[in-house]
Amino acid sequence: MGASYLAPKMGAMKKFRLSIYEPEQVLLRHWLIEKRKNVKLTQRQLAERLQVVHSLIGKVEKGERRLDIIEFRTYCNALGIKPCDFFDFIDREGKA
Repeated sequence: MGASYLAPKMGAMKKFRLSIYEPEQVLLRHWLIEKRKNVKLTQRQLAERLQVVHSLIGKVEKGERRLDIIEFRTYCNALGIKPCDFFDFIDREGKA
């Protein structure tokens, strides 16, 4: 038997914050920039590792583009860090 799916009622998801300017999103961007600089990579070098156009890195760092969870994992791997390091960081900062 297949799993059943119940669609959420309209408006049920409105509590999710979608803004790239939410404190957690800003914190994530600053954290990613810091980690990139710690490993002495330019935006262009990171883009080469990720095999993407370098403007994507700039957009992520400026908050013009959000990463989904799979992209975030790939981004972290390219920086040589664990995605869970960010969650530990945000827990310490008390922002989550």
